Amino acid sequence: MSSVQDSKLRSKKCLLKRLISARRVAQVGFGAGLFLLLQNQFVGLGAVVIFGSALGIIFGKFFCRWMCPIGLVMDLMVGADDSDDTSGDSAASLYMYYKLGCPIAWISGLLNKFSVFRIRKKAEACVDCGKCDKACYVTVQNDATSLFKQGKSNPADTYTCSRCLACIKACPTGALSFGILACKTKNRKTASVPKQS
Repeated sequence: MSSVQDSKLRSKKCLLKRLISARRVAQVGFGAGLFLLLQNQFVGLGAVVIFGSALGIIFGKFFCRWMCPIGLVMDLMVGADDSDDTSGDSAASLYMYYKLGCPIAWISGLLNKFSVFRIRKKAEACVDCGKCDKACYVTVQNDATSLFKQGKSNPADTYTCSRCLACIKACPTGALSFGILACKTKNRKTASVPKQS
């Protein structure tokens, strides 16, 4: 890869991490706008369900953590923050909420495995540090899933993943990304990469 391509790739990853850091701001903005549209009866609840579910085809269960005002209230109620460690009661509450949720969560959650944009892993860049799993509330609650462990299911393909993208933000090597093309359901070990100290 040329230095120009490498520089563009680093710039793209940096932009994605900034966007993920601004998730709460985006959620407040979209949520407030959606609330005002509903409150002033510019759109009906059915239209919101259809729109949120249609987003599931493209992004998976994206609506809940990036646009939904109820999702924002839930985050605030359970004390969820955007830190890279989701252990404890907060993770359990998020896991149950995004497992149960609402009709948009039900439909878009089922589409996680088939959505156009997916969380992808570049195996050769992964150093098996586990920071992605510590940031993911799904892996904290479900031992059968992991973003880096061999033989485990990809948590991003599960019904409960709400596409918060905390795993991508936590990844120190940029091995995880969010983009077009499906990632494999089971993680496979490829070429060995030396561990960083």
